[in-house]
Amino acid sequence: MNYFVVPDRWQISESAFRLSMAEMAIDGAYGREGVAMWLGMHEQGTAIVSHVAVLRGRGVLKARDQLHISSDLLNELTDKAIEIGITLLGQIHSHGPMHGTSLSVTDKRYGIAVPGYLSAVAPSYATNPATTLADCGVHLFEQPSGWRRLSADEVAKRIDVSNAVPIQSFVVGSYGRE
Repeated sequence: MNYFVVPDRWQISESAFRLSMAEMAIDGAYGREGVAMWLGMHEQGTAIVSHVAVLRGRGVLKARDQLHISSDLLNELTDKAIEIGITLLGQIHSHGPMHGTSLSVTDKRYGIAVPGYLSAVAPSYATNPATTLADCGVHLFEQPSGWRRLSADEVAKRIDVSNAVPIQSFVVGSYGRE
C-alpha cells in the first residue's frame, strides 16, 4: 500500500518559480546554496503548487556546498502546512557553478525521499535571473527505485509552468531562535 499521492503532473506557476529563484539568489550572492519549499494540494492526478515557504533561522544551514534543514524546522513547516490545509509537494535548491544540476550523493542520502516528491536543482546558486525550470535538474522520487532525473521532454510534458494558480508565500523559522 502506498500512503503517498504520486501525481502524474505538476502545476508550478511562473511566479512561484521566480519567487523561489529570488529567495535562493539571496544566499547565492554570498556563494551559498539556497532553498525554497513548494506546497499545495493534489487534484485529479496533478500536484498544484499554491504556496512557497522560505526557511530562516538556526534550523537551516546554507553553505557553499551544503544545505541542511533541521528536523525541528521541518516539523514547524509541517505544522504550518497542516494549519492551512496544504501538503509538501517538493522543493528547489541551488548548487554552485561547479556542481551541476544533478542531485548530489548527500541530497539523495539525507533529503526528503517520499514517493511523488519533486526535487529541482537550480544552477549557479540561482543567481541568473534568466534561468527557467528547463535549465534546472528536475528529479522525482519513485518507489522502489529512488530518485530519477526527468528528461527535458518529460519536464515539458509533466510540469506546467504558467500563472494559472495564484501564489502565497510564508516564512518558517526565525533568526535568533534556539
